[in-house]
Amino acid sequence: MRLYPLFADLSRRAVLVVGGGLVAERKVAALLHAGAQVTVNAPELTPALRRWVEQGTIAHRAEAFREAWLDRVWLVVAATSDRATNALVAEMAGLRRLFVNVVDDARLSSFHVPAVIDRAPLTIAISSGGHAPMLSRLLRERLEALLDDSLGALAGLAARLRPRVRLRFPAAAARRRFYERLFAGPVASLLRQGRQREARIAAERELAGDPSFDTGTVVLVGAGPGDPGLLTLRGLRALNEADVILHDRLVSAEVLALARRDAERIEVGKQAGNHRATQEQIHRLMLEHAQAGRRVVRLKGGDPFVFGRGGEELEFLRAHGIGYEVVPGITAALACAAYAGVPLTHRDHAQSVRLLTAHCQSSQDTLDWAALAQERQTLAVYMGVGELATLQARLLEHGRSPATPFALVENGSRRGQRVVTGALAELAGRATVHAVRSPALLILGEVAALAPTLAWFGVPPLGAAAHDTGDAGRAARARPAARPDDVLAALHRPDPFAPARSPASIAGALP
Repeated sequence: MRLYPLFADLSRRAVLVVGGGLVAERKVAALLHAGAQVTVNAPELTPALRRWVEQGTIAHRAEAFREAWLDRVWLVVAATSDRATNALVAEMAGLRRLFVNVVDDARLSSFHVPAVIDRAPLTIAISSGGHAPMLSRLLRERLEALLDDSLGALAGLAARLRPRVRLRFPAAAARRRFYERLFAGPVASLLRQGRQREARIAAERELAGDPSFDTGTVVLVGAGPGDPGLLTLRGLRALNEADVILHDRLVSAEVLALARRDAERIEVGKQAGNHRATQEQIHRLMLEHAQAGRRVVRLKGGDPFVFGRGGEELEFLRAHGIGYEVVPGITAALACAAYAGVPLTHRDHAQSVRLLTAHCQSSQDTLDWAALAQERQTLAVYMGVGELATLQARLLEHGRSPATPFALVENGSRRGQRVVTGALAELAGRATVHAVRSPALLILGEVAALAPTLAWFGVPPLGAAAHDTGDAGRAARARPAARPDDVLAALHRPDPFAPARSPASIAGALP
């Protein structure tokens, strides 16, 4: 069976729905959204249908179905649980040449209700002819993720411009090129940003042939920590519209695989001790491709505005008159903590979170170590793998307890994720034993003690028992998992037989 796709204008037109259950309720809601005048024929109604009757939104006939009720009706929906009633409605409607939809019965239906993506006035309908409605819904969900809400406003703007576009460009090929620029250029970008007035002005300039509109745009997109499932919908849309993608080294291959297939991909990542691309070179590439009229995506691991130099890049683009957007991403602190089972805040253990980076001596010198050493707060340290010994020593020197728990998350949210746990006094030594490498995020604070019990992703955390040997190690691994409060208490409980030691001496005794 081949169907003829059709969009019906039901505004102020009479439609009869036979049935008063939940299925009928869903059909009525969709018909009301389209502006139809709905009459429901059923002895019993759902609470929502009854409320609409009381409000005067729909009409109600409580008697059994009668053919006369098809008079002056444009469309019929049979949504009862009785097959004989549905068949009768379909037969009577067919005799009157009325289109009828019988719910869950493609054979009796003369029209089918599709899965709909609503970006009014733009509407996208997907139908399987009533044979595989779940497949239609699945496709709708996938398309919903790709189609921005601003498409409706873009379609409305195009409709208002249409008469003048036909006058300005009599040739069909010229009109097609105009609409391609309108739908993929600065006008669409402004509408995504909610700047309707500026979008209208830009459309007028585009229609007038302003040559400045040959300039492309740049979108700063946060790629998240690596798991492609954590990329935002808007980030996915940007990747599917990009002509050029300038991506960091830490952007995962799985995220890049979601991008438009023919987009040019350029790695611009910087790595400690091997700056293959300086920030100035990244600026130059953004400018070069945008001025050539391309849609550029600057794809950054995590979030562009959290230790990602996104602010510097926007300042550069602004200074050179290049349009831009920003799509936030899930930053490493949020993702690594969640995937390691560590709540960054906890009513009993931490009332604040600090995000910091200490990847070089100059950045360390600007930190308020006394404030960072306070208890009942969580520190999330970015790019600190090479400076763990210094971090440990500074915090101990400023009074942070040697027993403060930590969780060091390597490759957070990715298939190779590892979590190393322990106490601050062991931090550098434990990282060395397990050969922790970048990318890794350090979470330090009382909440990190929850990692061994709340972990859910990847291999179990590597705690103190993980590298014990012999009978003692086997016994430690055989013990039942401690509760979070027990772990915290144990870490903070002083050893009455241990000699008093300064924080500096503890740090110096570690391997």
